Amino acid sequence: MSRLMLIVFPNLAEKHSDRIREAAEKHGFQVLFFQKASQALPYTGDAEVILGGNPVLSQNAPNLQWFTSRFAGTDPFMAPDAFANPSAVLTSSSGAYGLTISEHVVMVILEILRRQHEYWQHLQKREWVRRLPVRSIYGSRITLLGTGDIGQYTVQRLRGFEPAQMVGVNRGGKNPGSMFDRVLKSENLDQILPETDILIISLPGTEATFHIVSEKQLKLLPDDAVVINVGRGSVVDQNALEKELRSGRLYAGLDVFEEEPVPPESSLWDCPRLIITPHVSGDLTLPYTVEKIVTQFLENLERYCAGEPLLRVVDRKAGY
Repeated sequence: MSRLMLIVFPNLAEKHSDRIREAAEKHGFQVLFFQKASQALPYTGDAEVILGGNPVLSQNAPNLQWFTSRFAGTDPFMAPDAFANPSAVLTSSSGAYGLTISEHVVMVILEILRRQHEYWQHLQKREWVRRLPVRSIYGSRITLLGTGDIGQYTVQRLRGFEPAQMVGVNRGGKNPGSMFDRVLKSENLDQILPETDILIISLPGTEATFHIVSEKQLKLLPDDAVVINVGRGSVVDQNALEKELRSGRLYAGLDVFEEEPVPPESSLWDCPRLIITPHVSGDLTLPYTVEKIVTQFLENLERYCAGEPLLRVVDRKAGY
């Protein structure tokens, strides 16, 4: 009798589906592909392996042994009732998004420093405004709160702009690949903030990271510092940040928010010095990202079928 694998992934190209089907059938799996979670629900009761992004799948899969989220963040799967089978293993697609998110970070930094958003507003009104004072990444002091896949890709891309320094901040104080000029432990974040012109945040949303950048930390940043958040909205005290933006002291580029979508009545929509993007920095429209997710999944499938430990396993108690 075939084992059942469900793939719920709207961005798959035919070549990806073929690769997954070939690898799965080699190990005795029947594979069903779906565009939406709702389409897969009638089959979840018999599923052993699922690749998807919606916890409604794991909530209705009592025989599930392994679930891979096609996203790097796994917040929706942290609820106590997220898995019908509590012993099922959860893995993430962390490692697939660093390239696309790092490019987004560079784009937003340049847009802010070069005043592109303000130029665009003038051009929309057919106003020929020139010579707004601009700044450069060159010589800037950059702090990266989060030194994982996203942080490392971002450092690689920013290095060519010759910033004055790039300091990483993480839990252990370790410097992965010696890529950062130096690395501080999270508890020492406050020490580096007064020396930070650009703060890039790529942390997951956990109890430990909730509002790790709050009113106190924002006030430690120098005037005109730039805050970029591509991690989770809960990491930054959004109200405190909005106050700093409206006071004319800081700039920010936010791709993630404490409430998503941002409500139409939110004051963020007309907040000055803020660039909003609708959680698209790691969007699945980049072919490289989809290819990487599929490759990682198939590598783990070989491990799963061989009884070996899986990569990128998520600790559901820790939240990452």
